[in-house]
Amino acid sequence: SVLDLTKQAPALKNCILGGGWDMAVAGPTADLDLAAFLVEESGRVAQVPNDVIFFNNMSAAGIRLEGDNRTGEGEGDDEAIIVELSKVPADVEKIAIAVTIHDAEIRRQNFGQVSNAFVRLVNHENGQEVLRFDLPEDYSTETAMVFGEVYRHNGEWKFRAIGQGYAGGLLSLCHQYGVNVA
Repeated sequence: SVLDLTKQAPALKNCILGGGWDMAVAGPTADLDLAAFLVEESGRVAQVPNDVIFFNNMSAAGIRLEGDNRTGEGEGDDEAIIVELSKVPADVEKIAIAVTIHDAEIRRQNFGQVSNAFVRLVNHENGQEVLRFDLPEDYSTETAMVFGEVYRHNGEWKFRAIGQGYAGGLLSLCHQYGVNVA
């Protein structure tokens, strides 16, 4: 599903991409991490590592990751990425919003153990929720997920919900967007 942000929220200049989750099973809590990939028309990240926003690189032009909630405890957004749309470089066609499970292989965790996962887009100026995408709960082996994309089309910003899972954590997402990790 696609939402035209320019038409739906014409005053939208700065937005918060927030995500949250709960644990569906007893045991150690999963540490989910939001990440953003700034992707060019080629489908690849242009500048590595600058254009990959995650816990080790928390900001790029117009984009910054706020904090790192390691348990998912509490209500509302567990982590958030702030996007100043006017400051996103012109060569960035889309911002892929992803979430990964930190140390998933070591901890033997996956999205089958996570419930109530969501991503939402909020107008930073007035706190109004523009859209919310609840992740389906039919995953089992996936340790990384592309929730959705904020993308440009004919000069307008749109949001596309995706919900695509990957079994290889952050590394698999890096490969997906052309980031070579040594």
